[in-house]
Amino acid sequence: MKMRAWGFALAIALFNSVLAADEPLPPLAIGEKLGGAAGRPAFGQTAFALPAPNLDAKQLRDFSFGNRLFNTNWVIAGSSTASFDGVGPLFNRVSCSGCHVRDGRGRPPEPGEPMESMLVRVSIPGRDAYGGPLHHPVYGDQIQDRAIPGVKPEATVVLTWEEAGGTYADGEAYSLRRPRVELRDPAYGPLGSKLLMSPRVAQGMVGLGLLEAVPDEALIGMADPDDADGDGISGRVNQVWNGATRSKAVGRFGWKSNQPSIRQQVAGAAAGDIGITSTVAPADACTSAQQACREALSGGGAELSDEFLTKLVLYSRTLAVPDRRHVGDAQIERGGALFASAGCIACHRPTLQTGAHELAQVSHQTIHPFTDLLLHDMGEGLADGRPDFEAGGSEWRTTPLWGLGLIPDVNGHELLLHDGRARGPAEAILWHGGEAQTSREAFRRMPRADREALIAFLRSL
Repeated sequence: MKMRAWGFALAIALFNSVLAADEPLPPLAIGEKLGGAAGRPAFGQTAFALPAPNLDAKQLRDFSFGNRLFNTNWVIAGSSTASFDGVGPLFNRVSCSGCHVRDGRGRPPEPGEPMESMLVRVSIPGRDAYGGPLHHPVYGDQIQDRAIPGVKPEATVVLTWEEAGGTYADGEAYSLRRPRVELRDPAYGPLGSKLLMSPRVAQGMVGLGLLEAVPDEALIGMADPDDADGDGISGRVNQVWNGATRSKAVGRFGWKSNQPSIRQQVAGAAAGDIGITSTVAPADACTSAQQACREALSGGGAELSDEFLTKLVLYSRTLAVPDRRHVGDAQIERGGALFASAGCIACHRPTLQTGAHELAQVSHQTIHPFTDLLLHDMGEGLADGRPDFEAGGSEWRTTPLWGLGLIPDVNGHELLLHDGRARGPAEAILWHGGEAQTSREAFRRMPRADREALIAFLRSL
């Protein structure tokens, strides 16, 4: 959460000067257009569901059809709805929007509820043939807690919480919660003692095409894996498997940047989460131990046709980024300056440039996503202990912050981080460790008025 251009020493010096709420600070010069020409004003429950305003007429038609696909409830193979059948045999939800509700962010279940917009990744120690996580021999790479008739769901996921208290430097108390995951009634035999688990909520959908258009060279240029400049930040590029090119590629999507493209991300989620195959992800998630799953009726070789996949990808690429709100408000502008002075912009980089992309509407844009799309060591507090390609067990991709303040309007909650443990931006910051520990401490030591200003800035994004 710091910026090399400011440097570690400068960030500390700036923070130490921030003691009074009226102390002047260099402004963070970000206007309202976070998504460049692919952004627009947006409010309320539909804030994340609008098309980029620079789409042409054909793209708008394809966007509308992609929206239909995104919200379609897929049905069991053999139904009369042949274009939308083939769900499962094992699955988590029956639609994309089942997890990404209104194109927004998922949340953990309330006590006694099943998981709806969250799932649990699993693996065992080691790497697969492509360098990725080694799938569990029986349960694959995620727990699918639903199944079609005649097939048993893999397990019931139960989430509980542990609370631990702390205090800000001014004595105000806070409490942080940590999830504990239990897999009950595993249907296909023991889980084993080597199981690695990581609960993950669904991520927001806006701005994905813009992030895809940031050149690989830009991400590589921002990386500093050996902390050569000594600023305490060592962001890394994740090198992942690109199924289209059959080679390693720069990762940028997913909680650990384990996907190189939106097409592969969409196809992988369709197969893993819904059980819908495609030419990109042609196999159902049935292991050799799940015989009923393997013998279940299929919806065909590619249940999600290439035509449908292409329109779903277009939709995912062109959801508009909401404009920033309350630009010019004194408290919010001071909060942006405090965000910078605490060093948060080293990883949550305010500005990126997109390059050439097959979709002209996201090409050559100045955008403000507040991310570097790199992996950073966030410390043991946030570690899931589950490597993913070159991402270690305590490394996570820097989450884009655009749209953060609209999550309560769209999704009715403000539960943040990869597993939804943080009940708002302040708790999310307080969980930051590792490379972000200095910035976290800068926030923890701020007077209450400064903390509130920083949070108000984040909620304006």
